[in-house]
Amino acid sequence: MPPGGRMPYEHKKVAPPKDFLDFFRYLKEVFGGFFTRFFYVVTLVWASGRWIMFLLSFIALFQGVTPILGSLISKNILNELQNVIRLGGLPASDFWTSPVLYFLIFFFSYQLLLRIVNNVSSALNQIAGEKVVQQVKVRIMEKSKNLDLASFDDSSFYERMENANREAGHRPLQILSETFGIVSTVIEFISYLLVLLSVPGLWWSAPVVVAISIPSAVINYIYRNKHFRYLRWRSKERRQMHYYSELLVDKDKVKEVRLFDLADTFIGRYLSVFRTYYVGLRRLIVQESALHIAIALLSCLTNFTFYALIALKVFTGDIMIGDYTLYTGAILSVANCVSTLINRSGSIYEGTLFIDNLISFLKEPCTVRSPKKPAALVRGIGHRVEFKNVSFRYPGTEKDVLKGLNFVLEPGQTMVLVGLNGAGKTTLIKLLTRLYDPTEGQILLDGVDLREYDLKDLYQMFGIIFQDFGKYAETVEENVRFGDIHRNADPDQMQSAIEQASAKEFVEALPEGMNTPLMRIFERNGIELSIGQWQKLAIARAFYSESDVLILDEPTPSLDPIAEQEIFHQFDQLREGKTTIFVSHRLSSATVADTVLVLENGKVEEMGHHDQLMAQKGKYYQLFTTQAERYRSAPDDKI
Repeated sequence: MPPGGRMPYEHKKVAPPKDFLDFFRYLKEVFGGFFTRFFYVVTLVWASGRWIMFLLSFIALFQGVTPILGSLISKNILNELQNVIRLGGLPASDFWTSPVLYFLIFFFSYQLLLRIVNNVSSALNQIAGEKVVQQVKVRIMEKSKNLDLASFDDSSFYERMENANREAGHRPLQILSETFGIVSTVIEFISYLLVLLSVPGLWWSAPVVVAISIPSAVINYIYRNKHFRYLRWRSKERRQMHYYSELLVDKDKVKEVRLFDLADTFIGRYLSVFRTYYVGLRRLIVQESALHIAIALLSCLTNFTFYALIALKVFTGDIMIGDYTLYTGAILSVANCVSTLINRSGSIYEGTLFIDNLISFLKEPCTVRSPKKPAALVRGIGHRVEFKNVSFRYPGTEKDVLKGLNFVLEPGQTMVLVGLNGAGKTTLIKLLTRLYDPTEGQILLDGVDLREYDLKDLYQMFGIIFQDFGKYAETVEENVRFGDIHRNADPDQMQSAIEQASAKEFVEALPEGMNTPLMRIFERNGIELSIGQWQKLAIARAFYSESDVLILDEPTPSLDPIAEQEIFHQFDQLREGKTTIFVSHRLSSATVADTVLVLENGKVEEMGHHDQLMAQKGKYYQLFTTQAERYRSAPDDKI
């Protein structure tokens, strides 16, 4: 079983029927699911624009009628010409009043109309495609904004999300286009079938042509399903290939890849995964091609027989040359229609299976959500935080990351979390901010369980800097304003936040100051900041937010000691009257905290004031003195 406790997502397989009565259950399972998915696609396209449905309907009817119409016009032109030949020719002046001219005008008018409709159809598909992509992408983004953070820790979730995103662009419209294509094909099929049934003495050619066409179409259907399942089963390999290929072109990783000479290693791993993926895919392609070749030989022999029999009727004078073109064209058209009907049905079925990716993603359960009747959250005060027997484990795992945490942080107090990497400090913060819910126990804010508050209200109460803070390809101003996007932009407050974060000097030096675009993802004049400068902007975001609880997860590791000292001085002013929790590996910051909480292996190892813990000479004493000794023994130029 993979991490996360779930096997890679795969479409539900329906057991074949065991008896006659079970056959109805089988049909319900197979086609019931299909029609559910298909109806979802229809509603999706309908929501994108009703005009899409109406135009697709008109084009389907038009494209169903036009093939037989063109064949009948061509037949009449050839037959009229054959009559002229039988008469030994006519004067050129008679051409302008002959039926041939009128049929030619009719034929090229038909051709012009056909081109116009085909161009309209092409334009419609492009425009509608963009509308549907927008509709699906928005649904994915809307779903993502409410998903549990725990979902992002599940590898199978990434598979569903990747599949949903990959198919979002074309599958819904493709399914609907194929459906209307079936309508066109049915009209065309019936028309040409009636033509074949009217062939003198060869009416039986119609069922034979249909029967010969079915095997090829069935093979297409079977292998389409096999390809679908293979792509699903090999989703991990496809993601690995994408990952390894992106490593060598990712601007944030290319420096390390080059310096550590990792390029050949990643290329080798890409090729290794590709070989695994390619072998099975090649086998499917070869098998399908071999079967198609065998069917093509049989089909070619059958068509030759009927062509010869129809030619014989022209030879004996039973039918005219125009009839020959109509009947032989009907043979090919009926065969193509049968194949197209089955292939389009298979394509629709396959498409609806892929739509399961989207439906599965959109049905991803959300447990971290607001209650129907949220408790009132009082703002602008210090808040009391209490952890009562809190434990947490990531979904699908058996090991607790945090175990039985019990502590209280009184209003306006400051707590520093201390511990080695992996001790659970960042997880504790994610629980406090309700990005996760605890597996056991309660987290109380002002005596009320966090789960009783409205999520948006709760999130707006926290001013937070994560160690993996966001870097946004926007202007400097926007990067600061994101600290509180719900209030009107306040230039004075943003400027103050920039100063408090010790970022004023480098921001003023930028080409356009606060309006300078950052990163070169979208703008050619975008500026690439150093990690320390990015960190100062993240800190400015925290200063700009009007928060009641300040949470700092390693806020200054990329800053020099002087900048760090300046920012901690600003923090002292910012956190005045606020409940504050911060994580820092530089334990000198713990000396001014009201409470130091030492975590080890997910448990509270020690808790108390700095002086108390130093007097106990336990874990905290060991960590603090070890770090202090390192600073004392470091040469001046290394401090």
